[in-house]
Amino acid sequence: MFQVTTLINEAERVSDKAELTQGIPQKDGKIDYGQDFFGRQAFLTASGQLQVETYACAVSNVYTLGPTFRAENSHTCRHLAEFWMVEPEIAFADLKDDMNCAEAYVKFMCHWLLDKCLDDMEFMAKNYDKTCIDRLRMVASTPFERVSYTEAVELLLVAEGTKFEKAVEWGIDLASEHERYLTEVKFQKPVTVYNYPKGIKAFYMRVNDDLNTVAAMDVLVPKVGELIGGSQREERIDIIKDRILEMGLPLHPYEWYLDLRHFGTVKHCGFGLGFEKMILFATGIDNIRDVIPFPRYPGRADL
Repeated sequence: MFQVTTLINEAERVSDKAELTQGIPQKDGKIDYGQDFFGRQAFLTASGQLQVETYACAVSNVYTLGPTFRAENSHTCRHLAEFWMVEPEIAFADLKDDMNCAEAYVKFMCHWLLDKCLDDMEFMAKNYDKTCIDRLRMVASTPFERVSYTEAVELLLVAEGTKFEKAVEWGIDLASEHERYLTEVKFQKPVTVYNYPKGIKAFYMRVNDDLNTVAAMDVLVPKVGELIGGSQREERIDIIKDRILEMGLPLHPYEWYLDLRHFGTVKHCGFGLGFEKMILFATGIDNIRDVIPFPRYPGRADL
């Protein structure tokens, strides 16, 4: 019976796959993108940041809110393939301004939840996470700790007796367990980590004078780890061109973006906050798939 059921399920899977792919035009055994909707290969957006930089350079301070997509093959309780992100972009601002804005924004949201949604938070405290209201109050009233990436790595190396699953060394992308150690054990409050190695960050982040790090920052909070990621954008045309080529990317698709720098520009910066991660942090719910109506993740796109 099990074998018959397995064969039926496999047949349905193959049939579904054929139904989804039968309308894709082929040429010489490959997808013919010339007949595609845009006439070429195109992708869903992972962020509206590059586009919104043009608005910031025109009208100063702006933000976007929209669905974003990440093709990261991650099955953790903190990742989705489709989620919503708030992305402010600030003109005439550097990394310090970016960190100040991100901290003020998180505190504002905590205050707003306590002022406007206290009944809902009391419901969550009673039925799910009894510490959620205290956590919001703590974050709303506490100055965030700020440490450089190098300082954070040094602190984690000292703490390696805690048996992190992912080994700590300079140059790695900090894992959730490292971020939560910093916020929940070492400092017991939100932490902003800044000046990350340029090798693990995007081409558009401003290269620091040491040439090894970029002006990037992450806001880490208890329970969740990274809540916000942002940076000062690279405004120097020659350096950003070198960074694009260094990362093995073609220049041509970014010509419109480089135009912001060709004729002079202003220092600007911004960040992104994952809306569902904020709900995780506020409510104490453990899995991000439980805070979005139709969760999509690797292997699950039929919702």
